[in-house]
Parts: sequence; structure tokens; C-alpha cells
Amino acid sequence: MEHFNLALVDWSRAQFALTAIYHWFFVPLTLGLSFIVAFMHTIYYKTGNEKWKQMTKFWMKLFGINFAIGVATGIILEFEFGTNWSNYSWIVGDIFGAPLAIEGLLAFFLESTFIAVMFFGWNRVSKKFHLLSSWFVAFGSNLSALWILIANAWMQNPVGTRFNPDTVRNEMTNFFDIALSPTAVFKFLHTVSQAYVIGALFVVAVSAWYLLKKRHLTFAKKSILIASVFGLTASLFVALTGDSSASNVAQTQPMKLAAMEGLYDGETNASLYALGFLNNEKNNTNFKGIRLRSMLSLLAFRNASAFVPGVNDILNGNKEQGILPAETRMEKGRIAIQSLADYKQAKKEWNIELASQKLQEFEENYPHFGYGYFTDKEAIVPPVKLTFYSFHTMVGLGLFFILFFAWLLYASMKDKVDKYKWILHLSVWSLLLGYIASELGWIVAEVGRQPWTIQDLLPVGISTSHLSVGSVQTTFFMFLVLFTVLLIAEIKIMLTQIIKGPEEGDSHV
Repeated sequence: MEHFNLALVDWSRAQFALTAIYHWFFVPLTLGLSFIVAFMHTIYYKTGNEKWKQMTKFWMKLFGINFAIGVATGIILEFEFGTNWSNYSWIVGDIFGAPLAIEGLLAFFLESTFIAVMFFGWNRVSKKFHLLSSWFVAFGSNLSALWILIANAWMQNPVGTRFNPDTVRNEMTNFFDIALSPTAVFKFLHTVSQAYVIGALFVVAVSAWYLLKKRHLTFAKKSILIASVFGLTASLFVALTGDSSASNVAQTQPMKLAAMEGLYDGETNASLYALGFLNNEKNNTNFKGIRLRSMLSLLAFRNASAFVPGVNDILNGNKEQGILPAETRMEKGRIAIQSLADYKQAKKEWNIELASQKLQEFEENYPHFGYGYFTDKEAIVPPVKLTFYSFHTMVGLGLFFILFFAWLLYASMKDKVDKYKWILHLSVWSLLLGYIASELGWIVAEVGRQPWTIQDLLPVGISTSHLSVGSVQTTFFMFLVLFTVLLIAEIKIMLTQIIKGPEEGDSHV
């Protein structure tokens, strides 16, 4: 990694991670609450019951607070691509910029246009148009997430593009290959369904607090009923899309899957590590715990006898499985880098024959391009323990949410949801577990693919801007203070509104 300014890379990564983590405190609640509000608004439209109107307006108010503060961190996050990651932005701007532009022009426009109608349209527009505005805001919020996740998915699996050696930029060849790739589809569905779980957990937590305080009892019970239906459906969908997403990772990012499962030596009939811990040995004896034989092969490749490569297979190669050693890929990558430089020099000197020869050499070795920037093969291994524990903790919490929402739905239908105080206390704290699971998901997705900005093609160290380390450190701490203030402000405003409660005439509603 002699080409990289490690201090600059690490601080740039830290700043982006900081912004992304704070931003993701706000986004899932926006996505989840938007649909819950729309559902409640629909029930009010159908029934004309004023109690449903009060519920809609209360959750809508909390949605609005979260939406407003979330926008601020989102804008900063997108600007950081230009400030801290300008090399990356130059190389992939033709592809990465398209979904972000669509997000701004279509999704954000849809949100911003109808959000004012949603909040201030009561008794000012027709009930039908007002209801539609709530649904447009919900769809707009999720469309915004769609385009951003398409951009992120392309970084994980760069399809539908070609590298132009004359401009040193990636160019889009097929928009639909990018937008509809399995990586993009599964990433979007898994991410938004997980956000719906957080929206449901938020409604459950607030409502459970009211039941513990014996306030707004009917309001709280109805809110929990809606949230438990929404949350159970979403949590089941999280499990389904998570399985599909992991299978896609097995095919496109085998090193990430190996890190997720702590798998060092590849296996046929590979076991799934269900419950246990890793030690410091770099082989498959490093796991102590419960193994489910053949389950990893079955889940990864839909074949119980399939071979699942481990970290050592990817580093040292496996002839039987057609896996090149990392050192071979590094050599081919260096050839690609040098061929590109020679090609540009030959064109500058009008040596057409040499330019053609070097271009062919470059294209033959381009799939290994990113490896040429490394001198140590161990550098392509992500933090295995962090990825492993993040993944398994996330999966465990996902199973908990399925059981949790199923019990809440049963208790709500039997009108027993307020009979067990320990469940109500658990309901309040479950929101924190939802956020932990959500952030762990992003750790798996982003830490698990290190050291790549674009899988196999562009290392993180080559993606940074030419900035001083001091300037990145300064802005890191500025953002840390700013985002912390915003988060504290949101929590304080939210708590004020929650303590105040829904506006209603009957305090027992």
C-alpha cells in the first residue's frame, strides 16, 4: 500500500463513516414512519373517525421533525464525494452521478412538493388529494433511498459500464443493467424493509411508554396494532431479502462472505456458523461453537454440496476451483496500470501501433486493475472479526424482531398488550436494538468490502482527494460536534412532543 497516504485515507474514511452513521439515525425512521402515517391516514379517510385523524397528525408531526434534520446530514454526505473523494468522483462520476441526480430531481422533488400539502392540507384541500399527498411523500422518501442504494450497489458490483482509457473514467453502457442488477434490487429491498422495522419499533416504543404511564390508552393500543402488523411483515421480508442478498454476495464478493462467516479454508458442504466465537487462528478451527453442516453452501449457492471459498483460497488461489492467487492478480493489476500509462504516452507521441498493443494489454488485465495498487496480499482482507460479529449479531436481532412483533400482534388482537409490564419495558428498549441492528448491517456492507471503493477495480486509498490530513481532521471534529448537536436537538424535540402527546379531547383515548 505504498501508493497511499494512510493517514489521509483513514481520516477521510472516518469522516465519511461518521456522517453516514449519523445520517442513518434519521433515514430509517423517515422511511418507516412515512408509510405508517400513510396507512393511518388511509384508515381515517375510509372511516372518517376523528381518533384516526388525531393518530395520523401525531405520528406525522414526529415524522416531520425527523425528516427535517435528516435532510441536513444527507446533503453533507453527498458533498463529501466531491470534497474528500474527488478522485473517485472523477473516475466514476458518469455512472455514480446519474442515480444521485435522479434522486434529487425526481424523488426529493416529489417529497418536497407534497410534504407541505401533507402537513398543512387539513381542511384546505380535498380529503382524497390530502391522502394522496401522504402516499406521495412515502413513495418519494423510498424513491430517494432507491437511487442512492443503486449507486451504492454499483460500487459493490460494477456492471453496465466500461472503462474509457482515453478519459480515465468509467462510462455507462446500460442504465438498466445498473439499476436492475440483483445486487441493487436486493440491497434496496433489504435496506428499506429494515427501515420499516425501525419505524414500527419507534411507534411501538412510544406507545408502550404511554401504556406504562397509563396515558392515551386506546391511542397507544391502536398504534401498536398497526405497528405490529407493519413490523412483522417487514421483519419477515428483511429475513427473505437478507438471504437473497447474502447469496448475491457469495457470487460477487466472495471475500466479504468469507469474512461474514469467519471462513478461512474453503469447503464443500460448508457449515454455517450459527452461534459461537472466533479465535486468532487463520483456519477453520478458529471457530468454537455450533455449526450447521452444509447450510452455508445451501444458502450461498442453493446447493448443499457447493464449494464456498474462504479467505485463504482467495489469497493463495485454488486451482481446482479456478481461483487465481492474489499475488497473480496483483501482478496483472500492475501490468494493467503500466499498460494504461504506456498507452496514453504512445497516443501522445502518435505511435498508433504501440498504443494499440498497450490498449489490448490493458483490456486483458483490466479485471485485476485495482489489485495493482497493493504490495501485500493481506491488504485485501477486510477486518474479519468485526465483519463476523456484526453480521451474526444483526441476524440474531433480526430473528428476535420476528418473534417480538408476532407476540405483539397476538397480544394486540387479544387486547392483552398492556397486561405484561416487562414486555412494555422491552418494547421501549427494542428501538435501541433496532438501530444497533441497522448500523451493524451497514458495517457488514461497507467494512466487509474493504479495501475497495469499487470492488476489485478501485482501492479506497486511490479514491481520496489531495487534501492535507489536518484539514480532514478539522472538518471531522466540526461535523462530530454539528451532528451531535443535531441529534441531541432532534431527541429533545421528539421527547417534548411525545411527552405532550396527541392532541385530543378525551385523555383516555
